Amino acid sequence: MAKKTPENTRMIKENAFLVGVDIYNQHNWLTVEDSLEELSLLADTAGLDVVGETYQSLSQPHADTYIGSGKIEEIRALVRETSAQIVIFDNELSPRHQRELEKRFLDEVRVIDRTALILDIFAQHASTREGILQVELAQYEYRLPRLTRAWTHLARQAGGGGGRTGSVGGVGLRGPGETQLEIDRREIRTKISNLKQELEKVRSHRSRYRLQRKRSQIPTIALVGYTNAGKSTLLNKLTDASVYVANQLFATMDPTTRRVQLPDGHACLLTDTVGFIQKLPTQLIAAFRATLEEISEADLLFHVVDITHPNAQSQWQSVQETLQLIEADQIPCITVLNKIDKLTNPETAETVISSFKDAVAISALDGMGVSNLLQVAEKELFFRYIPVTVFIPYQHGRTISIFHEQGKIDAIDHKRTGVMITGSIPFRYLNTFEPFFKLQDEIEDAEENGFIENIG
Repeated sequence: MAKKTPENTRMIKENAFLVGVDIYNQHNWLTVEDSLEELSLLADTAGLDVVGETYQSLSQPHADTYIGSGKIEEIRALVRETSAQIVIFDNELSPRHQRELEKRFLDEVRVIDRTALILDIFAQHASTREGILQVELAQYEYRLPRLTRAWTHLARQAGGGGGRTGSVGGVGLRGPGETQLEIDRREIRTKISNLKQELEKVRSHRSRYRLQRKRSQIPTIALVGYTNAGKSTLLNKLTDASVYVANQLFATMDPTTRRVQLPDGHACLLTDTVGFIQKLPTQLIAAFRATLEEISEADLLFHVVDITHPNAQSQWQSVQETLQLIEADQIPCITVLNKIDKLTNPETAETVISSFKDAVAISALDGMGVSNLLQVAEKELFFRYIPVTVFIPYQHGRTISIFHEQGKIDAIDHKRTGVMITGSIPFRYLNTFEPFFKLQDEIEDAEENGFIENIG
C-alpha cells in the first residue's frame, strides 16, 4: 500500500490508524490488545506506517457503523492529528459498515478491514501463477458485494432530482450509475468464474502429482503453523533449500516441496505451506483450496510453533482450529517447538515446553534438536502401525497390494466383489486406506443385505 512519487521510484509509506473492537462473548484466542499488535505487524508487512490505534468494547456491533458514534468522532480527531490516510479495522466489516464509516469520516480517509489488508499482503507476496490466481480470486470475491460504494457518485447523478431512476413518458429508466454497477458486477462474476476454472485445472494437476507420489510410496510431511513461526527456515535447514525467509508475516506465500533423507535411510517429501493466522479470511481458505489440499493429503504434519512468542499457546490453538476447518485435524501431527535457542532461562524453557504434550523442541536456525525431530518423524511414518479392518473392492488392486507389501495381515476373507482384510498398516498409509475402513457392525449389515458375499 506504499505509493511511488511521480519524480522517482522511491516508495512513500501511507499512515495507518488501527481500530479494534472487543465483542463480548465472541470467541478469539488473542486479546484485543494482542490482536491489534498483530494487526500492526500486518500493516508493516503491507508497507504502511502505523501512527496510532484505539479500541472499543461492545456487547454487539452497531448495525450501521460497527462502532459507536462517539468513538467515530474520537477516531476522526485522532486521524487528523496523526495525518492518517487509512483506517484499518481489526474485525471484518460488512459492505454496509464500510460504506457508512467512510461517510462518517467525510471521505477524509480510506476505511479497510483486516481481511482487505491480508489480501493486499498476499497479492504482494504471491509469485507463482497458482498463487497469483488464488489471490486474485479471493480479492474479486471480497470486492463483489462492496461495489456499490465505488459507484455512489454516479448513482447520485442518475435520473431527475438525483434519484436512482428517472422517467420519460411514465416509463422508468435505470440511471447511469446503476447501469455501470450492473456491468461491473457482471464482469467480476465472469472473472471469478474464469479464475475458478483455471484453479480447477491447477487442482487437477496437483491431484495427479499427489497420485504419482503415492504410487512411489514416498510419504509426505506438510509444514503447518502460525505465520512467522519459522516453517521456511526449518525447510531450508532440512533440505538445503533456498526458500525466502524474513522476519515478516506471510514472508512466503507459495508451497515448496523438497526431498528429505531420514536417519535410517528412508526418504520423505517435505512441503512448506502458507502460514495461518487468527481471523484468516474465509475467502482465502476457499481460494487456496488447491494449496491447502497439500496439507489435507499429507501423511504427517509438522505443526511449527514459535515457542518464544508470548501467545504461543493461543497461536497453536488457532492453527488447530484452521486444521479442523480444512478437515486435516485427523492427520498424525508432531508439534515442533521452534526457536529454543532464544530461551535463555532453562527453567522458563522447561516450563514452556512442558505445556505442549509430546512436542519436539528445536532451533531451525542453528539445527539444535533437528536430528531428534527426524527420528521421531521416521518412527511415526515407518514404524508405527495402527489396527484396521478394511473392505477393498477388487478394482482397487494396487491398494490391496500395498496392504500385502507394507501392512501386517491377521485375517483375510475374499468376497464376491472385494477382499476383507484385518490387520495393521503403517501410519503413513492412513489416508490411503481410510476410504475402505469398515466397522464390524457395518460389515455384518452389508453381508446380511447381500452387498458383500463370500466367494465360496
